[in-house]
Amino acid sequence: MGATANGSSAQPLSFLIYGRSGWIGGLLGKLCEAQSIQYAYGSGRLENRASLESDIASVRPTHVFNAAGVTGRPNVDWCESHKVETIRTNVAGTLTLADVCKQNNLVLINYATGCIFEYDEAHPLGSGIGFKEEDTPNFIGSFYSKTKAMVEDLLKNYDNVCTLRVRMPISSDLSNPRNFITKITRYEKVVNIPNSMTILDELLPISIEMAKRNLTGIWNFTNPGVVSHNEILEMYRDYIDPDFSWKNFTLEEQAKVIVAPRSNNELDATKLKQEFPELMPIKESLIHYVFSPNRKIPVA
Repeated sequence: MGATANGSSAQPLSFLIYGRSGWIGGLLGKLCEAQSIQYAYGSGRLENRASLESDIASVRPTHVFNAAGVTGRPNVDWCESHKVETIRTNVAGTLTLADVCKQNNLVLINYATGCIFEYDEAHPLGSGIGFKEEDTPNFIGSFYSKTKAMVEDLLKNYDNVCTLRVRMPISSDLSNPRNFITKITRYEKVVNIPNSMTILDELLPISIEMAKRNLTGIWNFTNPGVVSHNEILEMYRDYIDPDFSWKNFTLEEQAKVIVAPRSNNELDATKLKQEFPELMPIKESLIHYVFSPNRKIPVA
């Protein structure tokens, strides 16, 4: 699992975070403040090695977090027509940061993606058989996923990197346009497929704990189990808006309105659950962290 890549634990924690303007990067800063952990945002660009070295020299962190990366706006279809920009950040930049951290004997917590798999014969939809950390990615439908699978494979060679496979991230902030729930409530139509997902309110504090434990390697960073689009929208209707309704469409119909196919899969969260036994199943976590705190409809 994880070796201690940096010296004595007596040194007070100090985190260097990349992705200040991103959703996860912003939430990480707030968590550090809540836990009184010293932190700073990196000002360097990932693909500029000298700027990363300068950040590390000035901040002198105990751990580095990478929440920077190109996901595309308004969605990953952007990456299909901006391939060089996507490679520059997601591949060259991430590898450069990992390499600089390795030279400085620092653990890098890298927020990656689990959207590099799709249901197949060995992992059929609805079977409960999820993809494990050591499985080879089988989804290259989008250029974004393709670059993420490439970089994950290369990062395996760095024993100082902790790769966290995030999927369809959800938070209790239902006004955030990046929130998977917010996205699907605004879509004209949604597909209805069970997927592994990441409840950030529960899992981001766990990622800080992983840094404290100096854990490395690949981790499926999702809550155990799967939840479908319709199940989430039913919860939304029952907790938030009783008048909410939605329409479904098939993957074939969806394909006509998007440029690149989307990944649908179940990730096996056993490894994470063994390390953090308190980790909640996805539906329980959704209710506990997202829907109960936002409840608009009185309990009957």
